[in-house]
Amino acid sequence: MENRHHALKRTRGDVIYDTVIFIILTFIFFIVAYPLYFVIISSISDPIEVSAGKVVLTPVGFTLDGYTEVFKTKTVMRGFRNSLIITTLGTCINLLVTIPTSYALSRPDFTLKRPITLFYIFTMFVGGGMMPTYVIVRDTGLLDTWWALILPGCLGVYNMIVARTFFKTNIPVELMEAAKLDGCGNTKFFIYIVLPLSGAITAILSLYYGVGHWNSYFSALIYIQKRELWPLQLELRNILVMNSNVMTRQVMTEEELLEKRRL
Repeated sequence: MENRHHALKRTRGDVIYDTVIFIILTFIFFIVAYPLYFVIISSISDPIEVSAGKVVLTPVGFTLDGYTEVFKTKTVMRGFRNSLIITTLGTCINLLVTIPTSYALSRPDFTLKRPITLFYIFTMFVGGGMMPTYVIVRDTGLLDTWWALILPGCLGVYNMIVARTFFKTNIPVELMEAAKLDGCGNTKFFIYIVLPLSGAITAILSLYYGVGHWNSYFSALIYIQKRELWPLQLELRNILVMNSNVMTRQVMTEEELLEKRRL
């Protein structure tokens, strides 16, 4: 027991190494977290002070007028509801398509896995472009529906490759062969064995797809004209554009007044 205690004793080099790593990771954390923190403190600060660059570490001129003005309109809450529905439904469909596809392409007994995988990878580098995609969405009747934001990107090739690698490295062939000996078919093996062992990759894919749906606004800008179907990001963009136009008009008016005074 004494020898084991000495073997586990931390040396001075271990302490120095851990301290340096802790300092570096703490510094990286603050670099990553500061933009989000700055957005929060800016939202509760006086806009004039923010524009003047006086808001750095703490709020200046505390105010909640920005939140009051934003939540006055029903469009923001409606956009929040739409984004929540789109994100939830879209992520579920993404998982429903990506996980079975990835598992099938990871199976060693699937003869067409190589050409199909190459076909998917080819689409990562060569795409049809915005106009052909718009024509397809229009001709399939998806315009002005949430399906236009979900179905065209229901399978992310990069996410599929990540999930395929997970299945290849974490679902051994011996497990599959043992299940076959017990009379388990492919469908039962996937549902009762593969899926329960795939909690980690399911959580990762849910995070990737969910964040992507929540932050997306360009697809809605192209495919959705009905205001009641706009997601939150498009509503916020519309508010920013309107405020920018108002500020531009105010600046132009002030410049015109100054010119008149000079004359």
